[in-house]
Amino acid sequence: MNTPDTATVRWSKQRWALLLVLCTVLALDGLDVSMVGVALPTIGAQLGIGTATLQWVVSGYVLGYGSLLLLGGRLADLLGRRRIFLIALSVFVLASLLGGVADNPQLLIAARFIKGLAAAFTAPTGFSIITTNFAEGQERNKAISIYSVFGASGFSLGLIVGGLVTGLSWRWTMIFSMPFALAVLALGPLVIPKDRPQVGRGSDLAGAIALPAGMLTLVYTVVTAPQAGWTSLRTIIGFLVAALILALFGVVESRVRHPLIRFSIMKQGWVARANLAAVALFGAYLSFQTIITLFLQSVLGWQPLTLALALLPAGLIVAGSAPFADRLIDRFGAPRLIMLGLASQVIGYLLFLRVDTHPSYPLAILPSVLLIGLGFAMAFPSINVQATAGISNDEQGLAAGLVQTSTQVGAALVLAVTTAVVASGMPQAGASAGQMLDAYRPGLLLSALVAVAGFGVAAWPRRRLRVPEPVVVEPEQEREPVG
Repeated sequence: MNTPDTATVRWSKQRWALLLVLCTVLALDGLDVSMVGVALPTIGAQLGIGTATLQWVVSGYVLGYGSLLLLGGRLADLLGRRRIFLIALSVFVLASLLGGVADNPQLLIAARFIKGLAAAFTAPTGFSIITTNFAEGQERNKAISIYSVFGASGFSLGLIVGGLVTGLSWRWTMIFSMPFALAVLALGPLVIPKDRPQVGRGSDLAGAIALPAGMLTLVYTVVTAPQAGWTSLRTIIGFLVAALILALFGVVESRVRHPLIRFSIMKQGWVARANLAAVALFGAYLSFQTIITLFLQSVLGWQPLTLALALLPAGLIVAGSAPFADRLIDRFGAPRLIMLGLASQVIGYLLFLRVDTHPSYPLAILPSVLLIGLGFAMAFPSINVQATAGISNDEQGLAAGLVQTSTQVGAALVLAVTTAVVASGMPQAGASAGQMLDAYRPGLLLSALVAVAGFGVAAWPRRRLRVPEPVVVEPEQEREPVG
């Protein structure tokens, strides 16, 4: 006899509409990051922004996104997921418009920062809406897999969209997402179920202030460290202040009756492994993509659209994996797929080290692109499934915020270190392509080593570690009144 875990998952139109709304917003987050990355040279030329300031068009978004993910996920649990999701998406739309009309660097960077803050609320909230409305097991695995693939596909396809619209104007990269976000705002209230806020559990005002303050300080210090110097007084003070604030937050959380974050959630081994794997997966990938983008465009003279088409196969693999990701997780288990995915990426990064100044795309570049895309398709949805397995409904927002924070803050940290390594060996202006490639190689190697470390975490003997069996529960939308 078929059980809810073994029977074919069949959803109503309402359920599919809910998933489509949430997936669209996550895809817009990824699309926004990669589109702007392609447009950076044009933005710098038209607004007169130097390289040091130009990086903040991207870093400002990361700063807002990475610093408030944990708070965003937890506030969604406490104040209502639908409410937080729709409010944050409204802010996302307004920030997009502000970025599109910005006529100076300060306003543009501020718009990107605000947009990152909005994404810090929509991403974990959307994830927790899924995990509280789709029963744990095959049904949730399928939903999370589709959701995860949409996010990765948005990032990959953003390279293509950015290459196309930048030719019209860089401003289109800022406002391209607006019509889709507005459509979600119109449809969202109709398909996202109302949920019951948990404000009655008590509030943790001190924790709500200390956490974003500490995370903002930490992410800001990481992002500015390559420019200021990792051993500079400013960087050291930044890390000390961040550590002090976060330590204070830890003390507060251990003493209040209703903490913003229950730290014991990380004592569950499978959750900790998933978060470490997220750091390795995204840190290595973002660093690798940044380096090859600079090398292929700045050194070899590739056009943005040519670069985007060269990386497109990886995006197609990720997008094409959507119908099968949940079945693979059900059959092989999330931990095993995380390990295999990271192994595939390690091989891809190492193969790319063979590249020279006249690379053959089919022989030198395409194999790495395919292996990296395959690894991402296996590991990304599996990480999200493992990070939320066995977590109660009232803490799904927290679990989602944790893994997404690991993704963003981990990626920012690895990218900052990689950038510093490359910058330290960069030759003077007028250097040959070979000399430039030699300066980039340590960064490529570092990306591979980060992926190796992630693989080591995933492959480490689990002994008593056991991801809990799925618990079939009624979706939240069926258990709680809509009114």
